[in-house]
Amino acid sequence: MTRRALITGATAGLGLEFARQFAGEGHDLLLVARRESRLVEVADALRRDHAIDVAVCTGDLADRETPERIERFVAEAGLPIDYLVNNAGSAGPHLLEPTPWPDQARFLELMMMSVAQMCHRFIPPMRERGFGRVINVSSFAGRIARPAGANYGPAKAYLVALSEELALELGGSGVHVSAFCPGFVHTDFHETGGLMDMKRGLPAWIWYDAETVVKEAIEAVERGHPIQVSGRIYRWLDPFAQSVWVRALIKRFAPGR
Repeated sequence: MTRRALITGATAGLGLEFARQFAGEGHDLLLVARRESRLVEVADALRRDHAIDVAVCTGDLADRETPERIERFVAEAGLPIDYLVNNAGSAGPHLLEPTPWPDQARFLELMMMSVAQMCHRFIPPMRERGFGRVINVSSFAGRIARPAGANYGPAKAYLVALSEELALELGGSGVHVSAFCPGFVHTDFHETGGLMDMKRGLPAWIWYDAETVVKEAIEAVERGHPIQVSGRIYRWLDPFAQSVWVRALIKRFAPGR
């Protein structure tokens, strides 16, 4: 059965890999991203390679009005959404840096409020139809507190909590919600975020290919797993990350202690 996946941040990184894998399964797509020229380029390639319908909608999810505009586009075009992948995001500023507050607020809007609003707008129709799959792209960084800027990790932790509670609330409805928590993944995220020096300083064995972790995320939401920590190493580490003893050690050795 052909279904349609709405993917935000769909022109690069994990979002592009989600688009490729859903297209490979024969699903139609609605791709959302900021750059229209890149959206059109990606959509044309997916139509050509997979013979599917691909709609595009430009929008910046750091703008509060964008989810409503996407919802209106979906309604006017008559495109029922069966899969929702909330992937748009960025590395963002440190909370205590002298970044103007409006820029900080746009980061928080992008990382948390837009995801909540997309769920608010698109999950109820899924529940009415009795089928839906929602993947909120979090991060292993959201699984443990650490002294790393007080913005990115806490925002990703919110997506884990949101996904868990939605999964409980939607039990038995046919709608599955899953927080996707990858560790370090080979994408262009680190290049565009100015993090290449950090990437080069990390060992190769902690990195995973986007194809592997996205496949795990899709399988997890189909099985109804509310949290998917992707990458074998990170699944092994996750119970330790949740341990009160590990959290105590991080607190003990944090800067200034």
